[in-house]
Amino acid sequence: MDDFGIYAIFGVNGPPQRLLSAEGSCRVAVAVPPSVRQVVLFSSGPWGERICVNAELNDTDNMPITIGKLTPYNKCLSWEQWEEETWTRSVILNVTLEGGNLVKSEQPELILAVTEFTPKDTVAPLAARELNGKRKREHLLEEEEDKYHLTKRGEENMCPNGTVEKTTPVRKGRDQIKGGQKLFSDGAIKKTGEAQGIVGRTPPQSAARTKSRQAKTPTQTAPLVSPSGRWGQTLCPIDAQTAILIGGQGARMQFCKDPMWKLCTEDMSWFAAETLAEGPTPEARIGHTAIYDPDSRRIFVFGGSKNKKWFNDVHILDTQSWKWTMIEAQGKVPPLAYHSCSMFQGELFVLGGVFPCPNPEPDGCSDSLYIFDPNLSIWYQPIVTGDKPSPRSGHSACVIQERKIYVFGGWDTPVCYNDMYMLDLGLMEFAAVETTGKAPCPRSWHGSVVISDTKFLIHGGYNGDRALSDTFIFDTDTNSWTEVTLPHLSLPRAGHSIITMEADAHRCISEEKNPGSISRTLLVFGGGDNEGNFYSDLTTVSVEELLAAISRA
Repeated sequence: MDDFGIYAIFGVNGPPQRLLSAEGSCRVAVAVPPSVRQVVLFSSGPWGERICVNAELNDTDNMPITIGKLTPYNKCLSWEQWEEETWTRSVILNVTLEGGNLVKSEQPELILAVTEFTPKDTVAPLAARELNGKRKREHLLEEEEDKYHLTKRGEENMCPNGTVEKTTPVRKGRDQIKGGQKLFSDGAIKKTGEAQGIVGRTPPQSAARTKSRQAKTPTQTAPLVSPSGRWGQTLCPIDAQTAILIGGQGARMQFCKDPMWKLCTEDMSWFAAETLAEGPTPEARIGHTAIYDPDSRRIFVFGGSKNKKWFNDVHILDTQSWKWTMIEAQGKVPPLAYHSCSMFQGELFVLGGVFPCPNPEPDGCSDSLYIFDPNLSIWYQPIVTGDKPSPRSGHSACVIQERKIYVFGGWDTPVCYNDMYMLDLGLMEFAAVETTGKAPCPRSWHGSVVISDTKFLIHGGYNGDRALSDTFIFDTDTNSWTEVTLPHLSLPRAGHSIITMEADAHRCISEEKNPGSISRTLLVFGGGDNEGNFYSDLTTVSVEELLAAISRA
């Protein structure tokens, strides 16, 4: 007998209520009263051939506030009103089951969470006549509510350790401070139009929503064929032609309801991958790191944040068995976001980042180095000597020839950096790097990637005022910067992902010219422009073209 069901609990004192059953509809809409401040959704019974349950909390205009997904391996979701701060009035919980043999109904069934009365008719949630009356009453409250959100919205997901009132002097070194500038420009908070599948705000903005509801993105009904626009995600190569996209935040500062994708570079195609892997998937987040260990063929996801929640958990995705596991690690590491993570000899080197202090307000940056040993499942802090970087977040770290880690940029409000440090992995000694050539201006949330044995690239980022579009290459042999001009990378963006992959389309040509050589391609995904747009495009540039641009510069 199939006892499968989807249940919900509304409020801390509410009893479980059955929303979907084995013989019923595959869709349901629940009107959640304003008095309910917590919602828990869970499944019970065998899943059988059922794939997943999609859940959305929508406002009275049927715009998504937050989303989630139940799977056979992740059987519970919860929301809290003070966590999802746009949840300010009555909301609708829409639940849809995919897979199995449930009956498809034309309209979702309406169920009231508080059973004070039972509706006589089965109608769509909050019919138009009800919404019209609500809108009239809500119109007078709209501007006051927007003012509240503009000043009270949690800011750790836009500027991890800053406030609107602070200013940002930028400086080249630790002791040289230049003129100040406003951290968030007034022009950055504006109404947004429609972009390429991505309407919203980029990381540094402090507004929770615009005054115009036209900027909202309609609820996604058709299956996505590529990731939605986002920033703060990770894109992690796992083999010569495959990369995994994890996490991110997009329009209306909502965490992406399509948090995991698989990219095949043979034809540059995307595949939704959230339901491919077994085990407990990581909770939605931004500012985390994901790094692949080619020896064990595992992806390690660490840290990040979600609204006012901070993480110091370690999730591992085995790319052979496609199974998630969460590690119960020994040792102490603080919750961190916007840190850097590098792999060296099978261990994770986590440097810097922002942490909640006092919890959950983000006002502290770290200058500590933590190492995670996967074999022992333990965190420890090594003894490090030399001149280490000052506390910072949003910086980059590149491992060169498995001997040195180069750390660039980042910020610790109100200071933005463009200094360079090097960690000698043999001596465990930091040293400031004296560079030559035109250096990038101070920035954080930039993209960075190694493009040769002695060179790495810096692109874009946020300078405390605007998103950047410039590109620089650093040569570790000469400690010199070279700025290169690339039309492909002319779009300002911050919080994006940059990786390098093999380019099969050019392999034959490369092997004809240089037998045994394989051409590589730079891939740039996502990010935002600080003007209201989030990107979902995938830009490619030949690494050979990048290296050739150095000689032309």
